[in-house]
Amino acid sequence: MTQNSRVVVLGGARLSLTDLVAVARHGARVELDDAVADRLRASQEWVESAGLERPIYSINTGFGSLAGRQAFADPADAAELSRRLVLSNASGIGRYVDTELVRATMLIRTVSLLSGHSGVRPEVARLVVDMLNAGVHPAIPEYGSLGASGDLIPLAHLALVMTKGVAGRESAEEDVRNSGEVLVDGHVVPGAEAMAAAGLDRIALAAKEGLALLNGTSFSCAQVALALHDAQTLLDTNIITAAMSIEALKGFGDAFIAELHEARGQAGQIEVAARIRGLLEGATLTDGDRDHDPVRQPPQDAYSLRCVPQVLGPIIDTLRFVSGLVENEMNAATDNPLIFPALPRPLKAVSGGNFHAEYMAFAADFLSIAVTEIGNITERRLFRMDDGTLNRGLPDMLVNSEQVGMDCGYMLPQYLAAALVSDCKTLAHPDSVDSIPTCANQEDHVSMANNAGRHARQVVANIEAVVAIELLMAAQALDLRILQDEVTEAGLAPSSRAVRALVRASSDKQGQPVAHLTQDRVLYPWLRRAVELVHSGAVVATVAELS
Repeated sequence: MTQNSRVVVLGGARLSLTDLVAVARHGARVELDDAVADRLRASQEWVESAGLERPIYSINTGFGSLAGRQAFADPADAAELSRRLVLSNASGIGRYVDTELVRATMLIRTVSLLSGHSGVRPEVARLVVDMLNAGVHPAIPEYGSLGASGDLIPLAHLALVMTKGVAGRESAEEDVRNSGEVLVDGHVVPGAEAMAAAGLDRIALAAKEGLALLNGTSFSCAQVALALHDAQTLLDTNIITAAMSIEALKGFGDAFIAELHEARGQAGQIEVAARIRGLLEGATLTDGDRDHDPVRQPPQDAYSLRCVPQVLGPIIDTLRFVSGLVENEMNAATDNPLIFPALPRPLKAVSGGNFHAEYMAFAADFLSIAVTEIGNITERRLFRMDDGTLNRGLPDMLVNSEQVGMDCGYMLPQYLAAALVSDCKTLAHPDSVDSIPTCANQEDHVSMANNAGRHARQVVANIEAVVAIELLMAAQALDLRILQDEVTEAGLAPSSRAVRALVRASSDKQGQPVAHLTQDRVLYPWLRRAVELVHSGAVVATVAELS
């Protein structure tokens, strides 16, 4: 995470995906809108004045299948109930998720609390913000959430760090042991220690506040939001690398003529075709366009080149749909019950199911399927560039060996791409169609949104590597066209020329330039550097600078 001078203000305008990435990945500071306290006051005051004469779910009763069996008579029991809920729910296992996911989760949870329907005090939301700004990042295990009743287990590991026991109900020693874990410089330290080091006081929860922190879709939503941001950058990069491969393989321009795509009328397809046309403008290796007949016959490429608009177009449209779902969820009130002080009835607490993360499960599943298709079609172009019978005059495996067979060239990166794409075909199986009943069958349908989100992030990471391989191989193929005197550097499309220059100007972690491959060498440092260029958006930025 890098530090960022940007400030994101919560409680006023809607939180955007750009805001989320600025905070989660780049360390932007978070502040609360001045009107936050007023917005939270009505629901908080109703919880405080609700009384104990009758059972009110999550305020003075148990949870899930235990709800409604008994109302607690002592007001202190309502606060103790919040504390024990946090303790019991902090039961996740697995590796600790990365810092950016923790920060995204904290941010989204804060926005949900600020809706004014959770019945919490302003200091609860403010403490989460203070933790973000101080860099206190709870250690959250990856496994545990079913995506309903919210992301209870992951969020409990967050709440455990920021909360403490009710006065007189827990010893100091127990409180420290029950303070969760925080990652500090790669080491795990007790939550109480990390909070004290940051100068932050942990808070004793009041009635309703425990469930308000735990019961919601924030963790699953954070998974999908980060995956979506990276998928959007990945798709934009892939359109560029696809155009480079089409140029390097001496493709036909007919497949991208505007009228062809307008005849179908699909918005994403029309957009991709237009972008490919722009990226290929000035290329002398391609054959035919709207104003010039193709020379070679028949003017048809394999589908992995010809059908790029028809495959990436639906992905554009799918990611736009997913973006709408995600940005709505980032700004949603997702705990239960929600408090609506303006209701005419005496009971202002409404029990529903906004914690059910089916929206995020669908969003993650759709995203995984779409991004897997980026990898599927890209890998076929890699195969084609390696095959001397298919690559229109390039050497086998894209290496001009002094002695044929001495060098493997780019043979193995295509193997790697095949392995990654195959992994994605398993990961893209929809999690949202799975459900296992829990809580004595009270929670009899769950979304599995966290599993879907975890898989979506892995799919995106896999396909970033596949597109990075295309970036390297397309640059190598264009080099070879120049070395074979088929084109001058000036005869390349300006976008291809600029991206090729970006690759060649890059150095790996060993300090070696990502150069033209003339004989076999260790390739993983170059591959890792290429992944960085894809993930960071450097390829997209390079092309954007040309316009």
